[in-house]
Amino acid sequence: MATDAATAGVNWLTTLLTMQGLPSTVTAQQVEDESGESCWLTIAEAPLSSEQVQALIGDGGAALDSIQYLANTTLNLGKGQDEQQAFTIELAGYRAKRLEELKAMAAAAADQVLASGEEHEMQGLSSAERRQMHHFISAHEGLATFSRGREPDRRLVVCLAGQAPETEK
Repeated sequence: MATDAATAGVNWLTTLLTMQGLPSTVTAQQVEDESGESCWLTIAEAPLSSEQVQALIGDGGAALDSIQYLANTTLNLGKGQDEQQAFTIELAGYRAKRLEELKAMAAAAADQVLASGEEHEMQGLSSAERRQMHHFISAHEGLATFSRGREPDRRLVVCLAGQAPETEK
């Protein structure tokens, strides 16, 4: 299934780029990391201008997040839970750099909460980044996470285990 999903992902993203008039190619690679397995669809940066790259990434990765959301929704439409494939859209190393930033943020938040015993609120994360942060923090014993607020001002909260409200998880 992974090969079929990768081919479908490459075709879908290539069509999207073509429809936008962007001259680029897409490659696929299955990646397994702390967050699980994902099919990374990488947009070739070389044929794009720096303005086109920035437009595809968007402010704080918002455009890339939107493309990724569309890919995951469209390519998994009508498939059962066990047949679905997670897709990650990469361009200019943005996702890899951001993943390292998120890991560092998670470690710093974990250290702060463990040292102070007080909760730590993290703002400015997309829903996908909040999911990753929940996962990264779960590796730290004695800590819990929950989300607070409503979009677009939803925040991830890191606290000591047992302090997370049941209704906000």
